[in-house]
Amino acid sequence: MPPLEVQVLLVEDEPAQREVLTYNLKAEGFSVRCAENGEDAMLMIAEALPNLVILDWMMPLMSGIEVCRQLKTRSDTRHIPIIMLSARSEELDTVRGLETGADDYVIKPYSVSELMARVRTQLRRTGPAVAGVGLVFEDISLDPESHRVSRDHHQLSLGPTEFRLLSRLMERPGRVFSREQLLDLVWGRDVFVDARTVDVHIARLRKALTRYGGNDPIRTVRGTGYALG
Repeated sequence: MPPLEVQVLLVEDEPAQREVLTYNLKAEGFSVRCAENGEDAMLMIAEALPNLVILDWMMPLMSGIEVCRQLKTRSDTRHIPIIMLSARSEELDTVRGLETGADDYVIKPYSVSELMARVRTQLRRTGPAVAGVGLVFEDISLDPESHRVSRDHHQLSLGPTEFRLLSRLMERPGRVFSREQLLDLVWGRDVFVDARTVDVHIARLRKALTRYGGNDPIRTVRGTGYALG
């Protein structure tokens, strides 16, 4: 099971396929949201960014190719890995899917175990902490498996919320996260928490990170949110 909650958006218009994939993704420890068409998928992504998208090519209202194209042209979503599912097995179709921006292309019918392996591969490439791999930013090190954080060889004591917060920031150094995005990523989109709570935990995290000296690595972007570095 992944050490941090990993949110997968499954976009598939066939109910049987959705049910099978949802079951297997949850069995792997992932949090799953489902959309039946491309338009619903775009609305769900606007509400909360997933860690990975599994996207069927042929869908009503908006095709998977168009969803992929739009996501890969936006600065806030282009980093999200996309696995395209399609019954189109011609080489030109595969090339078209990859050229649109898909990170992987799986032809139907497929092996569910192989698809799960491809999901894990994409997460390892794009989200180290999600896959259980340690993160390093300057003199800060985070080990998601042992739940330990150190800075300049000093072990730091972080609460679980501060640990998750730092993990998210370290996965994307330099990226500015809004308070609402951090609420979704750290607390979960189904939990009602005031946005000011983020400020409180950022303050606690800053105190822990500077306990043994060193500059504050967390940057406040006025009117927007926070970034690491």
